[in-house]
Amino acid sequence: MDFGNYKNKLNKTLETLDSREIENFMKLLTEAYRNDKFVFVIGNGGSAANASHFAQDLAKGTRHSPEQTKRIKALSLTDNLPFITAQGNDEGYDSIFEQQLRTYAKRDDLLVAISGSGNSPNILKAMQWANDNGLVTIGVTGFDGGKLKKMAQHSVNVALNDMCTSESVHSIIFHYVIIELAERLKTE
Repeated sequence: MDFGNYKNKLNKTLETLDSREIENFMKLLTEAYRNDKFVFVIGNGGSAANASHFAQDLAKGTRHSPEQTKRIKALSLTDNLPFITAQGNDEGYDSIFEQQLRTYAKRDDLLVAISGSGNSPNILKAMQWANDNGLVTIGVTGFDGGKLKKMAQHSVNVALNDMCTSESVHSIIFHYVIIELAERLKTE
């Protein structure tokens, strides 16, 4: 496939996105901000990189000055390497996010779980714990959304059977959300 064909594929994928899902995503993030709740972001592989980038952008990219007091409190649980490696080694990789949520999360915090396939065991285990413990949950998925789309209370799905392009579209969605949230929160 040449780059022109890839651009066409990417643009067609963007056209299929449900803008209501993205608007709802921004609404949930805004509510977390207004209610002083934490936003936890998780993912594996490329989705882990997206989780780190998105959490950083939420925490820094939506503020208007370094002196601003009220901020979006966002953490990527993919970035705690000592905990992840200890937990994975001692109790299994499928619990690396769930155990961090047990440590840090409180009722009504927000969990953003990113999974291209929607079937990663450690993502599903964290999602189940979050649902059982009163967190607001969002699954950001590719393909048909897998089990995560069904488990999450809210969903943003990129219905594309291509992991790389799904992850690219997730990144585009996240950047749009940051730009729009920064604008909306100017008056708050």
